[in-house]
Amino acid sequence: MPQSALAALAGAPVVHAPLLPDELAAVVEAPLRPLDDPAALPDGAVVAAPDPVAHDLARRLPAAATVPGRADLRARAIGAEVAALAEVAARLRRECPWDREQTPETIVPHTIEEAFEVAEAVAARDAAHLADELGDLLFQSVFLAQLAEEDDGADLAAVARGQAGKLIRRHPHVYGDAEARLAGEVVDLWERRKREERAAQGIFHDLPAGLPALAYATKAQKRAAAVGFEYPDAAAALRGLAEEVAELDAEPGARELGDVLFACVAVGRAVAADPELALRGAAGRFHDRVDEAARLATEAGRDFAALPSEEQLAWYRAARDIP
Repeated sequence: MPQSALAALAGAPVVHAPLLPDELAAVVEAPLRPLDDPAALPDGAVVAAPDPVAHDLARRLPAAATVPGRADLRARAIGAEVAALAEVAARLRRECPWDREQTPETIVPHTIEEAFEVAEAVAARDAAHLADELGDLLFQSVFLAQLAEEDDGADLAAVARGQAGKLIRRHPHVYGDAEARLAGEVVDLWERRKREERAAQGIFHDLPAGLPALAYATKAQKRAAAVGFEYPDAAAALRGLAEEVAELDAEPGARELGDVLFACVAVGRAVAADPELALRGAAGRFHDRVDEAARLATEAGRDFAALPSEEQLAWYRAARDIP
């Protein structure tokens, strides 16, 4: 236990301890009492708890003073919990037959799936679901770091340290003397720093061919924008889209369709909308409206699947118009 925490406990008449650890009884002279209900704590109560428990308690009691301070307590709690998760990953590798057989190549498909499930939880605005999916995605990173460490690569500590250093370098407006007052200026700084760090790799550095098409198109456009090659504003991007739609109308086919989709990505970037999330949102609305159209038709005694397309569209429009 930190000396500062021991000093804070020295003058307490009673110490409430959620876990009543034996080592606490050995260093605290005050009587120890269990903590069953944080909401029932009397004013001025003193609580001693491990960092993760103390951090959780502090979040529920925003007016309470903490030793160490809240920022340090948060950092210590995060470190302890992530370390515990890393130990779970290590034990699974030692003792679980399935986990022992895994390689980075077999795990990555699960990682991609978890990333999409995080995106779905964000779109649903479901905080509890998001926390659960973030946990799944976090474990994917922890487990992949475990595999890398076993292969003499970077361990989780090195991965976290490298990421923190990279973020600091690419945010000179926060950690240095550069200026960026708008989000767009931040993106420009980020891409410029990345280009400087990887100048030898050319404009389209770090562009994995295996990315999903929308992500690949978005990343490619960002790389080009880093050297100034992009539409100046949303209006110009929309004009470019209109031109591509006209070409598709004149010559229907995969090539022109691809150009239209690529132009849509440019419009998305111009209006600060992620194309993947925008398309997922549209697909979700389509899903809900078709389901609702079928329900409305059924209530009216009609079989939606058997209706001609004109009537299906009429029911769809009715579903779309429902607030």
